[in-house]
Amino acid sequence: MYEVEQFIDGAWGRFGDRTEFVVDDPSDGGPVSRSPVATPADVETAVKSAREAAPRWAGTSAVERAAALHRIADALAGATDRVAEAASAEMGKPLAGARAGVAAGVATLRQYAELGPVHRGRALAGNVDALDVMAYTPRGVVAVLTPWNDPVAVACGLLGAALVTGNTVVHKPSERCPATGMLLGRLVADELPDGVFALLTGGADVGARIAAADGVDLVAHVGSTASGRAVAQACARTGAKVLRENGGSDALIVDEGVDPQWAAQQAALGALANSGQVCVSVERIYVHSVVAESFVSALAEHCSGMRLGPASDPYTELGPLVDRRHRDQVHAQVMAAVAEGATVRCGAQIPDGPGAYYPPTLLTGCTDDMAVMRDETFGPVAPVMTVGSFDEALSRAACSPYGLSATVLTRSMTHAQRAWRDLPVGTVKINSVFGGAPGGAAHPRRGSGEGFGYGPELLDEMTTVKVLHLQAPGGPDGRW
Repeated sequence: MYEVEQFIDGAWGRFGDRTEFVVDDPSDGGPVSRSPVATPADVETAVKSAREAAPRWAGTSAVERAAALHRIADALAGATDRVAEAASAEMGKPLAGARAGVAAGVATLRQYAELGPVHRGRALAGNVDALDVMAYTPRGVVAVLTPWNDPVAVACGLLGAALVTGNTVVHKPSERCPATGMLLGRLVADELPDGVFALLTGGADVGARIAAADGVDLVAHVGSTASGRAVAQACARTGAKVLRENGGSDALIVDEGVDPQWAAQQAALGALANSGQVCVSVERIYVHSVVAESFVSALAEHCSGMRLGPASDPYTELGPLVDRRHRDQVHAQVMAAVAEGATVRCGAQIPDGPGAYYPPTLLTGCTDDMAVMRDETFGPVAPVMTVGSFDEALSRAACSPYGLSATVLTRSMTHAQRAWRDLPVGTVKINSVFGGAPGGAAHPRRGSGEGFGYGPELLDEMTTVKVLHLQAPGGPDGRW
């Protein structure tokens, strides 16, 4: 079992008031990690230490900060197996996927190490004897609250962007993967001066305490919509900037004229990757009636053929959900849809035995008012609605309280153009459920969050603009 420690004011320890929480392996229910719960005093000390270290870290050169990120990336690459094994044990992701998450984290750290030193301001045209400059400066103390579904890659993006721009960081990983957070945190802390980085563990109450702490200048939160809105409310009271990537219910539109076998492969990948526990998972499918029958048959074949098993098994294609509580929530949505008239084509049954397994589940005959088509499911569920036209699909896909991303599979450039213009989401993907340029940013909206995540634009979010107007002194000479 991992014995998790916190990192506060340059020292590792359990701290706190001896309150602890245990994370169980979702594959078999056995204990994986035991962690302390940060007290209000721990939060206060961590933020105070970060505040005191902020001027010194902001005063280091961008090249020096970038070099620290490169060293962290090197250390993380060398610890891939150790970190991936912890993530796999804590949240049930198959080892290959967990290693891919670590590799993504390494790549993101290197990306920000390269982008940081070239992050630049602007000069403005003014009087001939004056100079106006808009310069980026660090915000100060950044609180980073990260999720369990991709704990390394997400954390590396936010930590890398915050640190390379000269901010100090107080990081709280999800209470479902504290050991993963600690292992990553040790690699980060080893390369930074005392006070620049702190790691706190605990549940939602600890995260809320960090978000509401005086002295925090920006809160970056990736998690549920409800938690994100609570963070935003806390920031409204303190004046801190908030950066949120929250829940989603991403639509997939399958247009007429596409190959149904290929479309089913895309749908299976989008709905089932990481057991459906991806922020941009496909959570509702609108398929044109012309290809619906062939598409559903092919998708049912994909779902039925997936190998369900423990995360440690190299042949596992679909691991367990993060815990049984989450599995119960997923199953409740599925059963509610069935009660309201949806048809089960495969799955929808909780398997016997230990763990938090849930099979790939395909539902047809779904309607707009079903929870599986309206809310975030975050599980291996593919609910399908048959539509009569692309216009209908576009209209139904746009009707959601979320605004993270959407995918359109089509052979029509006209439909592709309409989709990216009309869908009220931050990212529209044409003919690929996943992918994108390494430096690409995302800008969620509505219930899915606010502010840029990833890409060069994240550096802008982590900094603030200071305007300098510089003019020659007055008097007869008018010169310096």
